[in-house]
Amino acid sequence: MWILCLVAMRKNKIDFITLGCSKNLVDSERLMQQCLANGFTVRHDPAETSGDIVVINTCGFIDSAKEESVNMILQFAEAKKRKKIRKLFVMGCLSERYMGELQTLIPEVDKFYGKFNWKQLLADLGKPFREDLSAERFLTTPAHYAYVKIAEGCDRHCAYCSIPLMTGKYASRSIEDIEAEVRSLTSRGVKEFQLIAQDLTYYGKDIYSKFDLARLVSRLSDIQGVEWLRLHYAYPRQFPLDLLKVMRERKNVCKYLDIALQHSSDAVLKRMRRQITRAEMSELLQKIREEVPGIHLRTTMLVGFPGETVEEFSDLIDFVRTMRFERLGAFPYSAEEGTFAYSHYADDVPAEIKDRRLEELMSVQEKIAFEINEEKVGKTLKTIIDSEEADYYTGRTEYDSPEVDPEVLISKTEKLNIGGFYEVKITGTQDFDLLGTTSF
Repeated sequence: MWILCLVAMRKNKIDFITLGCSKNLVDSERLMQQCLANGFTVRHDPAETSGDIVVINTCGFIDSAKEESVNMILQFAEAKKRKKIRKLFVMGCLSERYMGELQTLIPEVDKFYGKFNWKQLLADLGKPFREDLSAERFLTTPAHYAYVKIAEGCDRHCAYCSIPLMTGKYASRSIEDIEAEVRSLTSRGVKEFQLIAQDLTYYGKDIYSKFDLARLVSRLSDIQGVEWLRLHYAYPRQFPLDLLKVMRERKNVCKYLDIALQHSSDAVLKRMRRQITRAEMSELLQKIREEVPGIHLRTTMLVGFPGETVEEFSDLIDFVRTMRFERLGAFPYSAEEGTFAYSHYADDVPAEIKDRRLEELMSVQEKIAFEINEEKVGKTLKTIIDSEEADYYTGRTEYDSPEVDPEVLISKTEKLNIGGFYEVKITGTQDFDLLGTTSF
C-alpha cells in the first residue's frame, strides 16, 4: 500500500529547473502557478529531484549558457533512462532556437517547447491554462522582492546578439497589465520590484507610439506598498530622458540603472551595429549622473569582438577608468549562428587573448569598485534584509540588485526582520561587500 501511495505522491510532483536570466525565471514562475492551480505540487531548483516530472527552462544566449543547458538536459535524460523520473519536458530559449536538433540528439525528452508555447505543456498534462491566473506567479525569490517583466523581444539587432532570433520583435505589456501584476504582488507582501526586459528603453513604442518608460515607472511608484523599483537592461540609444526626472523625484525609484554599453571604441561599436558613438554614450552618462545625483550605474562590456585590436581594447580600458562605473560585468565574444557577426566577421581574436583581456578589464573594475565601496564607509544607508546567517544578516542598499551586486553584512546586535528596511551605518568593507551595523 505504501508503495502505491509513494507512486501517487510522485505523480503529482513537478520539479522545475531554471537556467539563464531573470526573464526566464518569470516564465517558470508563471507556469509553476498554473501547475499548482491544477493540483500539482511544484518545487524550484531542488537540491535533489523527487518529482515524477521535470521541466527544464533553458538559456541559449552564449556558448557557456548553451553548454550548461545541454548538460542539464542530458543529466535528466539519464535519470529518465534509470527510471528516476517518468517525464522530461524542456522549454525556453535553447529549445526555441535548436528544437529540431535537440529532438534528434536527445530523444529521451518527452517534448520540447519554445519560449512562448509553454502553455501547451499544460494541455499535454491534461490540464487547462487558467486565464484568471495569468497575472499570478509562484514566487521562487524571497517573499519581499520579485522580478516584473514589462516586455518581450528586441528590435535592435546588434551584430553579436542571438536574442531576437529566440524572442522575436519587441512586444510591450500594457501599463494596466503591469500595474495589476504589481498590485497582486504587493498584496502578498512583495516590497521591492526589479523591472526587467531585454530593452527597457524601447518600452511603449510598439503600443503607445512613443517611448513610455517614464510614465510606466511613475504609475508603478504610485502603488501603495511599492518600496523600491529598480531598472534593469536599458539601451543607450534613444534613451528616454524624461525618465531621469522620475528617478530623481520619486523616493521609491532606486537611484540605480542597468544600461548595457558593450564597448567604447567607435570602430567596434560600428561593427557591433550599436548605432551610437563613444561621445554620445559619454554625453548620456554625464546627463544621467547630473540629473540623478548619486545614481549607481551597472553596465556590461564585451571583449574579443571580431577585429578588436590592441588599440580598441585600450580604448575600452580608458573608457572604464574614466567613467568609473559602480557595477560592471563582462563576457568574451561568442560567435552565434544566425547573427550578423557570425555571417560577416571571422572570429579572429584567439580565446586566450579574449580571456586575458577579460581578466585585465575586470581587474581595472575591481579597483574602481573597491574605491567606491570605501567612499561609503561612515555613511548611513537604507537597507533591506535578505537573509540571516549564523553570525550576521545579509542586506542590500538601493544600489544593489539581488544576485549580481554586493551585499551588506550586518552585525547581529539586534533582531532584524527578513524583508524589513533598516538604517544601516557602513563600518567597513570586506572583499566586494560592505560591513554595517544598526546600532549607532
